[in-house]
Amino acid sequence: MSARGDKPKLAVWKFTSCDGCQLQILNLEDELLALADAVEIAHFTEATRAELDGPYAISIVEGSISTPAEVERIREIRAGSELLIAIGACASAGGIQALRNFARLDELLTIVYATPEYVSTLETSQPAAAYVDVDFELQGCPPDPAQLLEVLGAYLERRKPRISARSVCMECKERGNVCVMVAAGTPCLGPITHAGCGAICPAYDRGCYGCFGPKETPNTASLSAWWQQLGVGDADLIAAYRQINGFAPEFASAAAAVEVRGAGGSE
Repeated sequence: MSARGDKPKLAVWKFTSCDGCQLQILNLEDELLALADAVEIAHFTEATRAELDGPYAISIVEGSISTPAEVERIREIRAGSELLIAIGACASAGGIQALRNFARLDELLTIVYATPEYVSTLETSQPAAAYVDVDFELQGCPPDPAQLLEVLGAYLERRKPRISARSVCMECKERGNVCVMVAAGTPCLGPITHAGCGAICPAYDRGCYGCFGPKETPNTASLSAWWQQLGVGDADLIAAYRQINGFAPEFASAAAAVEVRGAGGSE
């Protein structure tokens, strides 16, 4: 990644987001000093005023691409970075702001802004991968600090990140949680959601909200049928898929399938 004896340059970039993913880097606390010693922080507004020119060994991107200016900026960052890592639901799936992707933008602008003609925005909120090649996507809203550290360490050591592809259900088993769907009939997205949160919501007798996005090859059709058996209507099922990671292809297609079924007259 860099000449022998030189520290690789690390840059952290913000796009349309709440900054929570950047804060997770700072939440590494004990590990942060070791990380800062291993890299040269070239750009990280939340942590330092330092500004170093590229090229960068690793660029971390948080936030979705929501404006024409952001499209240009993500392409410039990609061109100047050896590795590009997207972290969080916004950067990997468009985030909560991607809810606008399922509505008419002109109507939303009129509702929210007194003078919408001054707003420069794209029709949709997109993940970074919609515009540039991304080397790794780390899911989560926000991502898990331990997983984030593993990804950074892996690329610094030139190896593949060891991020499990399992679901939240496996984390429930590890914690000894009683399944909220089986025991209490509580709708839960855990069977199709990527692990990483430690099954926080089921541990407090709530269903998973899908904060870590879809796991690999999720069986959304089976889960939709299960939720129907629990008495969940189509509108609530669609709303469950269209949350923080609603624009992720697997969740978006699952919601669309429910809409198509409803349009066909099925309950």
